[in-house]
Amino acid sequence: MKSKQYLAEIAAALGEIVRSLNSLAPGDSEAANVLGSADAYHWDGDAGVLIAVPQVSRVPLAMLKGIDSLQDILLRNTEQFARGHGANNALLWGARGMGKSSLVKAIHGDIAARGDEGFKRLVLIEIAREDLDTLPALMRRIGHESARFIIFCDDLSFDNGETSYKSLKTILDGGLEGRPENVLFYATSNRRHLMPRDMIENERSTAINPGEAVEEKVSLSDRFGLWLGFHNCDQPTFLTMVRTYADHYGLDIDDETLKARAIEWSATRGARSGRVAIQLVRTLAGEMGKPV
Repeated sequence: MKSKQYLAEIAAALGEIVRSLNSLAPGDSEAANVLGSADAYHWDGDAGVLIAVPQVSRVPLAMLKGIDSLQDILLRNTEQFARGHGANNALLWGARGMGKSSLVKAIHGDIAARGDEGFKRLVLIEIAREDLDTLPALMRRIGHESARFIIFCDDLSFDNGETSYKSLKTILDGGLEGRPENVLFYATSNRRHLMPRDMIENERSTAINPGEAVEEKVSLSDRFGLWLGFHNCDQPTFLTMVRTYADHYGLDIDDETLKARAIEWSATRGARSGRVAIQLVRTLAGEMGKPV
């Protein structure tokens, strides 16, 4: 008799624990509403949550110079996607500082500001390279949403010994679940095939079947329907970038003085790019006592 009463008390206690846990867990309606009002988020893979980014660090699309043809291609692809039409994952690769990540953020901002042109809600989600293993969880979280999502990974690359590229391949194109139709993946990289040349060459020299080993490595970039190559700009393009930034931030400086400063600045940096141009303009603005 006592044993039955004891078991009943245990069952009652367990029931209380279950009810307490259920009260702490989000309900179905709360779980479904994973988005707030922001149009940009950062994915925290460890916690499995989307963190709103109220103010995205970006420049207006019109300020990006020297990459007109690339801009047109990516803008058209993103517009198609925002309208619910077919579109491709995109890999922006090439020279440092030539506006790869700036272009992605600027296009997202441009389309979000033109929401009355038949675009669906377009949300930008930034994911760190270290969190790529959690991509399946993120896609399950947002796959049922009515919004359209661009998952953006900046400076994507893989080093010797890393194998997470295999899971990324499956997510981008293939796998049982597949990529949700409301999700695109945009990535930037300094490497066309996302891996260092010595890593690929090492596979070629040590593998039993070198051709197959190399194909395994480079086929990740094949998952991107768009390959957009960014290259170092010439001096006239660099000077145009500098003048555009100076005008945008209201710097009162004549063309000859600005040209001389720009040439000297690029020579000391050993490079000409959009990043070098904005660094010069920040310096000039500081000298003039203006914020940038």
